[in-house]
Amino acid sequence: MGAEARLTELGITLPEAYAPAGNYVPVNRAGDLLFTAGQVPSTDGQFSHFGIVGGDVDIETAYEAARLCALSGLAHVRRELGSLDRVAKVVKVNGFVRSAPGFTDQPKVVNGASDLLVEIFGDAGKHARAAVGVNELPLGVCVEVEFVFLVQ
Repeated sequence: MGAEARLTELGITLPEAYAPAGNYVPVNRAGDLLFTAGQVPSTDGQFSHFGIVGGDVDIETAYEAARLCALSGLAHVRRELGSLDRVAKVVKVNGFVRSAPGFTDQPKVVNGASDLLVEIFGDAGKHARAAVGVNELPLGVCVEVEFVFLVQ
């Protein structure tokens, strides 16, 4: 089953791909690799999920924020390729979690993006990953995620 059919089966609708917030492109292709810019969570076209994980944001909320980042990334990939069926493999995911001092569960947060990718792409969604705690993120969001895909 292709990724597009899997989205339908799961009842997932991708959001509109939003315009870059600065002087960059949302995706950049180099040969068979497609890199996304960092994606921040958005809901109904508005940036969302602000705060500090391990402080005023719990792990479950941050997990959902990472899932929203993945949906945004996939929206940009679909716009670039015309179909997610052209994704052969998810290669790498880098997740950045705005973390309170002493918070060490960044991997649990970034699982929100990773789990979604495996739900959609199956074994081709399994990827290498980094989950990093940071002091601040753009707009004050609690998580930002970037992706590398192998494409056909």
